[in-house]
Amino acid sequence: MSANSFDARSTLRVGDESYEIFRLDKVEGSARLPYSLKVLLENLLRTEDGANITADHIRALGNWDSQAQPAQEIQFTPARVIMQDFTGVPCVVDLATMREAVKELGGDPNKINPLSPAEMVIDHSVIADKFGTNDAFAQNVELEYGRNKERYQFLRWGQTAFDDFKVVPPGTGIVHQVNIEHLARTVMVRGGQAYPDTLVGTDSHTTMVNGLGVLGWGVGGIEAEAAMLGQPVSMLIPRVVGFKLTGELKPGTTATDLVLTITEMLRKHGVVGKFVEFYGEGVAATSLANRATIGNMSPEFGSTAAIFPIDGETLNYLKLTGRSAQQVALVEAYAKEQGLWLDPAAEPDFSEKLELDLSTVVPSIAGPKRPQDRIVLANAAAQFAQDVRNYVATADEAGEESFPASDAPAVSNGVPSNPVEVTAPDGSTYTIDHGAVTVAAITSCTNTSNPYVMVAAALVAKKAVEKGLTRKPWVKTTLAPGSKVVTDYFDKAGLTPYLDKVGFNLVGYGCTTCIGNSGPLPEEVSKAVNDHDLAVTSVLSGNRNFEGRINPDVKMNYLASPPLVVAYALAGSMKVDITTEALGTDQDGKPVFLKDIWPTEAEVNDVVANAIGEDMFSKSYQDVFAGDAQWQALSIPTGNTFEWDAESTYVRKPPYFEGMTMETTPVSDIAGARVLAKLGDSVTTDHISPAGAIKADTPAGKYLTEHGVERRDFNSYGSRRGNHEVMIRGTFANIRLRNQIAPGTEGGYTRDFTRSAEGEGGAPVSFIYDASQNYQAAGTPLVILGGKEYGSGSSRDWAAKGTALLGVKAVITESYERIHRSNLIGMGVLPLQFPAGQNADSLGLTGEETFSITGITELNEGTTPSTVKVTTDTGVEFDAVVRIDTPGEADYYRNGGIMQYVLRNLIRK
Repeated sequence: MSANSFDARSTLRVGDESYEIFRLDKVEGSARLPYSLKVLLENLLRTEDGANITADHIRALGNWDSQAQPAQEIQFTPARVIMQDFTGVPCVVDLATMREAVKELGGDPNKINPLSPAEMVIDHSVIADKFGTNDAFAQNVELEYGRNKERYQFLRWGQTAFDDFKVVPPGTGIVHQVNIEHLARTVMVRGGQAYPDTLVGTDSHTTMVNGLGVLGWGVGGIEAEAAMLGQPVSMLIPRVVGFKLTGELKPGTTATDLVLTITEMLRKHGVVGKFVEFYGEGVAATSLANRATIGNMSPEFGSTAAIFPIDGETLNYLKLTGRSAQQVALVEAYAKEQGLWLDPAAEPDFSEKLELDLSTVVPSIAGPKRPQDRIVLANAAAQFAQDVRNYVATADEAGEESFPASDAPAVSNGVPSNPVEVTAPDGSTYTIDHGAVTVAAITSCTNTSNPYVMVAAALVAKKAVEKGLTRKPWVKTTLAPGSKVVTDYFDKAGLTPYLDKVGFNLVGYGCTTCIGNSGPLPEEVSKAVNDHDLAVTSVLSGNRNFEGRINPDVKMNYLASPPLVVAYALAGSMKVDITTEALGTDQDGKPVFLKDIWPTEAEVNDVVANAIGEDMFSKSYQDVFAGDAQWQALSIPTGNTFEWDAESTYVRKPPYFEGMTMETTPVSDIAGARVLAKLGDSVTTDHISPAGAIKADTPAGKYLTEHGVERRDFNSYGSRRGNHEVMIRGTFANIRLRNQIAPGTEGGYTRDFTRSAEGEGGAPVSFIYDASQNYQAAGTPLVILGGKEYGSGSSRDWAAKGTALLGVKAVITESYERIHRSNLIGMGVLPLQFPAGQNADSLGLTGEETFSITGITELNEGTTPSTVKVTTDTGVEFDAVVRIDTPGEADYYRNGGIMQYVLRNLIRK
């Protein structure tokens, strides 16, 4: 029950139904607030308890100073939690482990139960092993169940053991697309109350739902667990960046072009830790599908959220996707009653403002390794010619002495060239070179949720087939939509056969290529690439193209709209300027250009209007939690605590609560610490967190081999996130990670100073995991040194869990991205920053020093120090900024982590 200090409790009648609401206009100053802060204000009014959430917090939000730096802490209580299986499995593992810990500490294990709705969509496990055939989807699903049976049995158990926890089984769709098409409420109804739908999700692209006017963002799995258990999210009232849209997109440009433009603008402006809110006349001209595409890319901007207010377009989408008439009427009535309805002419009070005329957007791609590195499509081939030099040696750079004459790197038309003849299994031959497009993937919720770009891709395929074109033989082409609705409207429009003929056969309903589940390249292509060190490329309609993420054989990765993915599959190389050069020749030998097969806006709109209807969504989601026969046939244990299998290599009981007592252990300073890794700028959670394939000669591969797992059954790190032993061994092991302590290496290597006496030349190079074990055995604490934007990337709890389990006590960087900094605290790791303007190199740190950090113990007195003293045995000394930003985060750190904090509080209740 709310304390209702502002007398805001009221009643809203919609049709025959009445709902309790909390009126925003009862708080002075609420009318001028941006939409997103109005949602937060309602949240505080409804959950005001006089302790964690007080009248002063509500006044502070009403009196928000748009120009002030964030300083006021509030407690946000999300209405629900959404998860995908990679990050969701560890959540359920932790909940199951917490039940046992509660029991051991004398409490009631049934207290560990989601207190707000929690929904998981299994979408990260399907791998595009098979492609280019009509049975690729069936084969990949069969392989998926074979690899993931233990995980899926565990999740089915969780669905029965925990209240308010639902699972969308495999082969259904991608979490964020399923969310906007079915799970999102926009206005929530629970216990007779109506209030804004809000959420946190265990995937950074949770922000896709911002396009529906739903405030939510990605958090680490550990924060999500706390939210499920009734803990509010501690946060500072953020700055809100107003992004004004004017005009309309020109024909020939897509939502992908728009979002890449916005990503470039906002990343350049700087929006980390801020809300972005779209407003202006151009919002009304932006379709809901395009809004969702923009919201989805919020992590790529760096913002916490990227939200659109509710308007008529929102209602139209809710109707189209099968929401009930009562729900649609409630959304409209509630939004208008609370001042949450879009006024295109309004200018809310924003902290900062940007503006974009939609008519200035031009066709674009982004790459070769970051989503914010936008390239105008017309300049793509020329930019590739420059960028490829960072990935291959050229004769003018290498010097003649470096290579035998026969192996000297060549340059053709100013572009590095190393043509290699490849023999296909059918005996035919072809030639590939640097820049060859080896992966062309229509993938990811970012774009597969948008019918306009998906239909455009299918129409490009249709026109290509009619001209006699198909993919080049070295291109792995895949279609992985985010929901079954996509294939339904392709079938209804008669477009599926054309996609199949070009090679874009359905491979699965899941994230696939965007998260590194691209599957292997054809054996002959992979061999040619690796034997000749070719810098080949991928083109995907996803949101992430970080190094080492898409495929281990592919060095350069480009984001593009689905129709451009098809075009590049036809062209076969990033060296081709697809805006001016032919993609191939037709039946008469005449060149075919992109303009010849690009559909008009009218053609796309006609298909969308005639092929997509409400009945498709209603049918697809009619029984979405039931699953197919394979899902229903999985045998599961019974009971409220899980029966752990000691032989399982997928699901193991983690060690977080071992030796835990009800009393906290005082925080201590850090002495005699060694550096496990010294890293540069833009080290992402994809560099830190285990992801992708598991190689046999790595610590994780050796562990699986020792436990009787055949190499062919290793599966991916993501599928084994429920086994901490595998995950620790893969932390900081990304193949593109460069640890400056071990120069000349790439991957999960460091130098182990516990073995420095073993050989000449100082400490030997070692796997990071092996060195960590030696350090922990010696009782030596560890630190990580990093640069700018440390921890950007997906909201991966294992980037923090792995860091903690490796024995790292503190991370010192120039700056952090929001989620990872928060997750480090949630795992009991201290996030510190170098003094402004300083970094490891400017301070003369090599990573070979021994570190001491003092002043941390001030936390035991109930306060958080602004800085702590860092000293080394080489005489370097500096004051590091403590990045524990809120009192709530300080409580988590004092308890050794967020899970321990929640557990103690639940037992005490």
